[in-house]
Amino acid sequence: MSYPVSSSASTERGRSHSRYILLSLSLILIFAIAFGGYRIVFKGAPVSAANASAPVKVEDTKKEAAPVRPAALNPEEYERLMAHIVNGDSSGKWPVKTPVPLEGSIFPAKRVLAFYGNLYSKQMGILGEVPRKEMLAKLKEEVANWQKADSVLEVVPALHYIAVTAQTAPGKGNKYRLRMPFHQIDTILSMASEINALVFLDIQVGHSTLEEEVPQLEKYLKLPNVHLGIDPEFSMKSGHAPGKVVGSFDAKDINYTMDYLTKLVKENNLPPKILVVHRFTQNGVTNYKQIKTRPEVQFVMDMDGWGHPPLKIGTYKHFIHKEPVEYTGFKIFYKNDTKKNGRLLTPAEVLALKPRPVYIQYQ
Repeated sequence: MSYPVSSSASTERGRSHSRYILLSLSLILIFAIAFGGYRIVFKGAPVSAANASAPVKVEDTKKEAAPVRPAALNPEEYERLMAHIVNGDSSGKWPVKTPVPLEGSIFPAKRVLAFYGNLYSKQMGILGEVPRKEMLAKLKEEVANWQKADSVLEVVPALHYIAVTAQTAPGKGNKYRLRMPFHQIDTILSMASEINALVFLDIQVGHSTLEEEVPQLEKYLKLPNVHLGIDPEFSMKSGHAPGKVVGSFDAKDINYTMDYLTKLVKENNLPPKILVVHRFTQNGVTNYKQIKTRPEVQFVMDMDGWGHPPLKIGTYKHFIHKEPVEYTGFKIFYKNDTKKNGRLLTPAEVLALKPRPVYIQYQ
């Protein structure tokens, strides 16, 4: 749980006049004072030299040789891996019965270890907080830690980039969201290519919708190594500004996204996509039983709460374990989890959960 929002100033480059900028900055200061947890970012602010690099164009990435797809698992191997993930759970809820994954599927043979953030902010996560070289080195270090903790699943790195950020002010179109420029996404692709990492693009819709926002990222989602995350916390169906209350997605929102990704996979002969849905409250995802899994999309319900270890484990048990869909994830906050004499959960502690998460995210 966090409130990574950015300034509505310069939402349309060159179109904002000085009066609008002053008004926007005033609103930012008011909201920053009222909601100390917010992360304020200026879209027009230059990226630090440490994070900047020559971006990779999507057109160029399409010319590269396609990565070798993981072979399809045989039923016996699939059952073995799922038993390892279920970790002896006796509730009867896990594993969720689904067909053997398609060729090219990441799960259940691999575990994804992702760094999360935004390049315009040092407050929204480690991706953007520290210089590029240092960040990638730390990511590789965490991958090694998790690989040592569980040698059964191969651990693969990922960069999870917030491509659409919720806003405290309405901005142009009254949507309370800000789309990141494509050149920033291109930079993330460039970073990922250095360590053969997956890329996740995350969407915080604000007052917009998934139907409006997901298609904007289609050219990236057509790339075989790019996956998607959606954040119910900032889906403000209530009409509130982001951060006033916790938002929600319904099964129909998630099913729309899964259908969209399924269509992309089929039409472009892509390996299955991963869809990560962040959650830390009961009402964050409604009507979970109506979520329809499909082999073209591997679904992860990600425990997104921060706090001391007992609180995080309790959140996982109450909101992730009790409402199974397909796979699970777990988020660790380098800063928020250590507040008030807190500490980070170790890989061994997270892997003691039932079921074991296959997606791990560090913010």
